[in-house]
Amino acid sequence: MSRVGRMPIEIPAGVTVTYDNHHMTVKGPNGELSRSLHPEINIAVEGNVITVSRPSDDKNHRSLHGLTRALIANMVKGVTEGFSKTLEINGVGYRAAKKGEKLVLTLGFSHPVEMDAPEGIKIDVPAANQIVVSGADKEVVGAVAANIRKWRQPEPYKGKGIRYQGEFVRRKAGKAGAKGK
Repeated sequence: MSRVGRMPIEIPAGVTVTYDNHHMTVKGPNGELSRSLHPEINIAVEGNVITVSRPSDDKNHRSLHGLTRALIANMVKGVTEGFSKTLEINGVGYRAAKKGEKLVLTLGFSHPVEMDAPEGIKIDVPAANQIVVSGADKEVVGAVAANIRKWRQPEPYKGKGIRYQGEFVRRKAGKAGAKGK
C-alpha cells in the first residue's frame, strides 16, 4: 500500500471541495484550482476528509495512487497557504527590478529581459539580487521560477547566474596558467 496514498487529506475551514466526474475543484482564500484526475482511482469526499484508494495492486494503479493523493493535497495547501520559490542573482551588474507588472532582468545581454507573470502568479523583487515567485498552483510556480532561472543558469567557474535559494553550485578550478615560460 502506498504510504503517501493512504494518508487522508484534511480539508481546512474556509475551503470547499467539489468532485464530480473525475474533475476536482478546490476553492479557498487564495483562489480556485481545478484538475482532472485519473478515472481509475477512487476518491471519496466525506465531511472534511478526502480519501484516495486504488482498485487493485496493479503497477499502474500503485503509481497513480500516491500521485493523485499528492496532487489533491497540493491543491488544498495551495488555496490555503500558497507556494513560493525564491531565486538569487549572483554576478557583477546582474539585477532584477519590477516595472509595473513586468519583471525586468539585467543579465549581461545587450538588452534587458522583460517577463510577464502568468495569471495567478505574483512576482516580487525584495532586493536587486532576489526574486520571489508565489502563487496557489505549485506546478505553475515551479515552472515560472525555472523559466526565470533559464535566462542565466549558474556557471561553475565564477558562480554567476540565477539560482534557487539554497541551491549548491559545484565550483570548478580555472585554467592553471603557463609555468616556466
